[in-house]
Amino acid sequence: MAPRLLVHTRTTAYRHDSIPVAIAAVRTLGDFDVIATEDPAALEAPLEPYAAVVFLSTSGEILTPAGRERLATYVESGGGFVGVHAAACTEYEWPYYGELLGARFDRHPEFQPGRVVVEDRSHPATQHLPAVWEFTDEWYDFRDNPRRAVRVLACADETSYDGGRMGSDHPLVWCREQGEGRVFYTALGHASEAYEDPDFRAHLLGGINWAARLAKDAG
Repeated sequence: MAPRLLVHTRTTAYRHDSIPVAIAAVRTLGDFDVIATEDPAALEAPLEPYAAVVFLSTSGEILTPAGRERLATYVESGGGFVGVHAAACTEYEWPYYGELLGARFDRHPEFQPGRVVVEDRSHPATQHLPAVWEFTDEWYDFRDNPRRAVRVLACADETSYDGGRMGSDHPLVWCREQGEGRVFYTALGHASEAYEDPDFRAHLLGGINWAARLAKDAG
C-alpha cells in the first residue's frame, strides 16, 4: 500500500495562485496516496494513517482547537510534518506551531532571482543540489533566526538579491525533531514554475520522504 499524505492547503490570509499546481506536483512526486483538502475537519480526524501531514502554502489561522490537539499529538507520537513556503505564515496565535515549525514568517522582498547556499548535503532534500543553487523566489525573512533550534540545510545568500534583512546567516531550509516526530520546512515554492523545476521537485520529495521516514539520512 502506498504511503498516505494529507496535504492541507487552507488559507485565511494571503492565498498563493500556485496551490493547484503544487498539489498536482505532490501527486506526481512519488508513490504516494495523496489526500488534498482545505477542510479543517480533516485535521480533527485521526492522523495516524498518514505518513506525513503537509501544510502547502497555508496561511492565517486554519485549525480548530481539536485540529490543533490532533496535529500536536500526531507529531509528538512520531508523525511527519512538512511545511512549504507560506506554512510559516500560519497559526500565529498557536505558540506550539511556532515551536514545531522552527520560525515564523516576517516579510519578503519582491519575487526575484537569487542564490541558495546548501549547507548540509547529507539530507535527502539537499543531497542532489549543487553547493550554490540558482533559484527565483520571495526569499522569506523570519522573525527570528531558527538556527539554535533546527538543523539548517540551506541558506539564502542575501548578496545575490535585493531586500534581504536577516544578514549573513539567513536559514531558508531546515529540519528538526519534535517529540518522536520529524519536521521539515522549506521557504521555497512561491511560484507555479517551482513545482515544474526538477531540482525543486526532488528537494520537496526528499523533505517529505525524510519527514515520513521513507528515506535514509546520511547526516
